[in-house]
Amino acid sequence: MNNSRLRCVSLFLLLFCFSACVFANSVPGGIAMIGIQSASRPSAWYQGNRVLIIGKANNWKAVVGIDLNANAGIHFLEIESRGVKTLRNFDVSDKQYKTQHITIQDKRKVNPDPLDMERINKDIASIALVKGSWLDVHRESIDLILPVTGPYTSPFGLRRFFNKQARKPHSGLDIAAGEGTSISAAGSGKVINIGDYFFNGKTVFLDHGQGLITMYCHMNSIDVSIDQEVQQGETIGSVGQTGRVTGAHLHWGVILNKTMVDPELLISQPN
Repeated sequence: MNNSRLRCVSLFLLLFCFSACVFANSVPGGIAMIGIQSASRPSAWYQGNRVLIIGKANNWKAVVGIDLNANAGIHFLEIESRGVKTLRNFDVSDKQYKTQHITIQDKRKVNPDPLDMERINKDIASIALVKGSWLDVHRESIDLILPVTGPYTSPFGLRRFFNKQARKPHSGLDIAAGEGTSISAAGSGKVINIGDYFFNGKTVFLDHGQGLITMYCHMNSIDVSIDQEVQQGETIGSVGQTGRVTGAHLHWGVILNKTMVDPELLISQPN
């Protein structure tokens, strides 16, 4: 094989390695981790939403959140580096999540009345704005910790039925803990929203930069304020049973590029 052909083959293998370098959890609700070789930090977009970039020179990774409703098959990431835009394809595999049936005593939490729906629609609009937050900070890695210690009572992605009625899949991780148990910040970040929502109850959102946002729901007390900077492990409030619940627990959610993803995939030390 001559040198010219050898260089072409080597380049092909290098490009194949980067296009195939995706996280093993490239499934609906999961994460695709796509390598990018660039001297300076690139930018990336997936389905029109800006994507988190971690790493350092010539060893960057796009951390792509995949929606629970995503179809299996080929998906595309748009990358811009030094003014040049390229498309990178990656494969999303199918995944079937388990089903969960829950009985809710408060019937309005399953079939809200018209006044409840007004509040719910306002909640949805408010949370949508939170999901679109973007703080342009540099991150070399992601190392979230569990906000509370306890058994997982409802994992991410469950296909849920409330009082035998189908509802949206579970978009977070439920961790059982006694009411009043301290909740720690999963990572260092900025408090960008505090609310008392119809379904989520008392809730805190922390922005960790580049579209990585964590949410803490059903809280009993909230010990932080809007725009406050918190450190990883710092107490932000306590476990409660506000909103739609069957008992005290923390519903913990993780958002990437405006998409809810499985929190377990980003925990540095799983339970």
